[in-house]
Amino acid sequence: MRRILWAVLAAFVTLVGPAHAETWPAHPITIVVPFAAGGPSDAMARILAERMKQSLGEVILIENVTGAGGSIGVGRAVRAAPDGYTVSFGHLGTHVANGAIYKLGYDLVEDLEPVVLLPSNPMIIVSKNAVPAKSLKELLEWLKSRPAPPTAGTAGAGSGSHIAGLYFENVSGIKLQYVPYRGTGPALNDLVAGQIDIIVDQTSNSINQVRAGNIRAYAVTDSKRVANAPEVPTVDEAGLPGFHMTLWSGLWVPKGTPQEIVAKLNTAAIQALRDPAVKKQLENLGLQMPPQDQLKPEALGAWQKAEIAKWWPMIKAANVKVE
Repeated sequence: MRRILWAVLAAFVTLVGPAHAETWPAHPITIVVPFAAGGPSDAMARILAERMKQSLGEVILIENVTGAGGSIGVGRAVRAAPDGYTVSFGHLGTHVANGAIYKLGYDLVEDLEPVVLLPSNPMIIVSKNAVPAKSLKELLEWLKSRPAPPTAGTAGAGSGSHIAGLYFENVSGIKLQYVPYRGTGPALNDLVAGQIDIIVDQTSNSINQVRAGNIRAYAVTDSKRVANAPEVPTVDEAGLPGFHMTLWSGLWVPKGTPQEIVAKLNTAAIQALRDPAVKKQLENLGLQMPPQDQLKPEALGAWQKAEIAKWWPMIKAANVKVE
């Protein structure tokens, strides 16, 4: 009798699972952004969420969960129910670098299901206006001449701006004093106010302040100039050849989320990226669209693993300490 009951229960679960996926979504979805509101990750997530809700037929809320280089926000998503109602937004820092820096309590690959690769942007080297340098070569000379290490804002240990700073140190030989914030939005505010010296920031975060004349830009970390800021030279042109870094973003869901739901989220995100209005908004921020053949969930999974293999050795060699 007990075996019969278990068999009936198993059959019921098998039937209910797909039915649940078919009726999803039935209430609002939350995208957890692991940084403060107003920063580049928050801006991209809100642009995408606004368009994705048209495809999914439900409101998509943005929840900013800050702290520990974004690892707290990612952990919030990892521990959520695998039902498609909690989505993790992140990037190279949160879903690659943090695994080499923090004792996370979760595995970035094993505990998350990839959904889609999102737009990326090169970093941009920017300083407060009080810095006298007018070119990257002059900036490097000025930084080297400081009696104490110049201050560099980051979104915390392991964030994209922190990784870029470490990479900058490796390439230039200049030691930086990192000042962590709960996001690059607050860090940028302090740069504008002259409280810190530089940020190796996401182009999408800094470009409007550069255009407004509130901070100074020296170079983008790519082999080609950014389309919406052609006046900013590349690092190769400006005097720091080879300092190439692109900060990519993506969406994930908790492990065990039904594949039907992952597929629906993937489709909604792709439709958003292909929407001309959304595309224009993202490109105005200096973001670059991912290749069409890299938009499937498995492509993001493979890319994440490749980036772990690339960046973890450098991060561990830098002996980054979490304060």
